[in-house]
Amino acid sequence: MKITRLRTEPVRLPLKKPIMSALGELRSADSVLIFLETDAGLTGEGLLMALNGTRLSVLAEMARSFEPMVLGLDPRLDGSFRLRAWKELNFFGYQGLSVMGVAGIDMALWDLRAKEAGLNVAHLLGACRTAVPTYASGGLWLSSSIEELQREADSFTKQGFRAMKMRLGKPTEDEDVARVRAVREAVGPSIQLMADANQQMTVAQAIRIGHRLEEFNLTWFEEPVRHDNHEGEAAIAASLKTPLASGESEYTSRGMLRMLKAEAADILMPDLQRMGGPAEFLKAGHIAETFDVPVSSHIYSEMSLPLLAALPNALTLEHMPWFEDLYGARIELDSNGHAKVPTQPGWGFSFDPKAVQRLAL
Repeated sequence: MKITRLRTEPVRLPLKKPIMSALGELRSADSVLIFLETDAGLTGEGLLMALNGTRLSVLAEMARSFEPMVLGLDPRLDGSFRLRAWKELNFFGYQGLSVMGVAGIDMALWDLRAKEAGLNVAHLLGACRTAVPTYASGGLWLSSSIEELQREADSFTKQGFRAMKMRLGKPTEDEDVARVRAVREAVGPSIQLMADANQQMTVAQAIRIGHRLEEFNLTWFEEPVRHDNHEGEAAIAASLKTPLASGESEYTSRGMLRMLKAEAADILMPDLQRMGGPAEFLKAGHIAETFDVPVSSHIYSEMSLPLLAALPNALTLEHMPWFEDLYGARIELDSNGHAKVPTQPGWGFSFDPKAVQRLAL
């Protein structure tokens, strides 16, 4: 089997309503879909995302720039693509758009290789489990009132979730603490609750509010300070009883290694796009395992699920519904609130052609 064409399709994915986060207003999760077509009739799929569509065309062009490397390639030799791509990117560096472009191609190559084998990616790797703990991440935003937070938290539990994440970043610490208290009261002590500060605090602020939040038994306190302030993250992690989670804004497994050496987080959160694709995502997970550190995913739920299923130290899947409208199927929860690992070949989730046509830019 040989790859005969690389095709990209930009799509607009408006959020159900604008979201106010500590990073600003989020209106859409516009994406570039990556398709690798073959002479055997199989097509590999990948996805790259740009919030609010910012520089989406640049992201698409970066992915298309790798076409000469994949035309004529046997997907079983996808490692040769990564070797060539990393060498070629040396001049541009291993962060930002260049790494993201590699990620889209690598996603599609893994999908192809698994489809050719007739296996889900999880089973191609040798899965550790048939279901992965997951948490609801598509709600509990800063723009919600306390009453809205409580109603939404209750709706997540009724959908079967046993874990969920809320955001911090109100003008005062008292407001943030009151909101966490309200959600904890709404869901009770048995539901796991995470809090994400989206990199908006100083080290001193994070330690201070972190101590105030300890009474609510948070599963983790996420990204309180700038993602590159690993020394500050280490100080916060050492000061709090609550585990610190971070890493979604780092690039490649080497970025994860730097965090581990700095003891910057108790839980690592590799992002499939910023890692540079599945190969680097898995490498990051295995490096973290050698440090006895668990990993959770960031966004890209449908493709991260099979990868986490194959990592012994996988903690939980971020269930973000932003891409659901693209797919012909949705992630299912079992009776424990865990995400069921699909059995269909490839990622187990394929883009719905009618949805792609409807959402095309």
